[in-house]
Amino acid sequence: MRVTSIAEQTTRTLSEPMLPPAIARELAFTLSHAPTVELSAFAFYDAWCLSTGVYTPLNGFMTKEETQAVLDSWRLPDGSVWPLPVTLPIEPEDAARVQKSPWIRLTVQGRIVGIMQVTDVFWQDPEEEALAVYGTYDEKHPGVFRTLASSPVRAAGPVVLFQAPPFAFTPTWTPRQMQQEIRRRHWQTVAAFQTRNPLHRGHEYLHKVTLEWVDGLVIHPLVGETKADDIPAHIRGLVYETLLTHYYPKDRVLLSGFPASMRYAGPREAVFHAVTRKNYGFTHFIVGRDHAGVGDFYDPRASQSVFDQFSPEEIGIRIISAEPAYYCRACGQMATRRTCPHGPTDHESPSGTRVRRALSQNQAVPDTILRPEVADILRAYYRTQA
Repeated sequence: MRVTSIAEQTTRTLSEPMLPPAIARELAFTLSHAPTVELSAFAFYDAWCLSTGVYTPLNGFMTKEETQAVLDSWRLPDGSVWPLPVTLPIEPEDAARVQKSPWIRLTVQGRIVGIMQVTDVFWQDPEEEALAVYGTYDEKHPGVFRTLASSPVRAAGPVVLFQAPPFAFTPTWTPRQMQQEIRRRHWQTVAAFQTRNPLHRGHEYLHKVTLEWVDGLVIHPLVGETKADDIPAHIRGLVYETLLTHYYPKDRVLLSGFPASMRYAGPREAVFHAVTRKNYGFTHFIVGRDHAGVGDFYDPRASQSVFDQFSPEEIGIRIISAEPAYYCRACGQMATRRTCPHGPTDHESPSGTRVRRALSQNQAVPDTILRPEVADILRAYYRTQA
């Protein structure tokens, strides 16, 4: 298979802020008459992604026209593939003031962190959005619960932040910074791996197989908002750093945070994760089984098969559909169904549920499933939760 280099990819200009952050800061403090809108933690991460080009081709929170097009067709009005609405909920009592003002100031816990040029204020039906994005009204789904709890009044427009969210670990590079680092390393092919979980031996196997045929790998864990019962980002950061220090080639692997929040939107979010990663200069994106899924809301293969709906040129990044890896006792190594002839009785699967149960009960986990250093970090974390 011939791989595509960065030099061969279609150049894509990042959506830049309408003003430099320093000027935006000055403007924010001169607009004392402008309304303020308090950002939730979820919206804060979205605003940062919009302000730094992560969400290119978006240049701001989406309008009614853009939102409806995405819900109906997984595309923006210009035909660009974009699967998820990115909107800013505002309180209904603030709608009139926001609609009359060309600018609003964005705050977090009362502190001004950015400004936004208002281009649209509209009503979005939360139930319509939930069903289109998640395929269900069930409030047990965390994305549905968040959507139905959000204000149906949305504001749209370009945004500039001059304050970053409190990322749990560094670096969390912007697309421009990542592109510069890739060029510095002279990597022509770069694969990205999305995760919101600690890494087990199955992940490690997949990474190292990928490294056999690309120049570089970026472990790109999500560091925005996640479910309350997910492992916190700072604990995951310790896991990633420990593994990269001891088990990965330092000159070929990078760790950097991805500053979006989880929607748990299954196939739609898999496409979202892919199209945003091309903005960083990545040429390949790894999509695993049940990517961005939660519970049993999605077929485990849906997040891989969804890419059949789009041409590689539309997505703009090569998709690596990964098989679940396990340790095969008969083979004596990590394997997948593509490489292993043995049956399930010979397999040790790195089940997250199994690992969590064992560690929370202070039981041993085979090092064929989890590196001992990782088990120690997670066991210590679970002790604090008891």
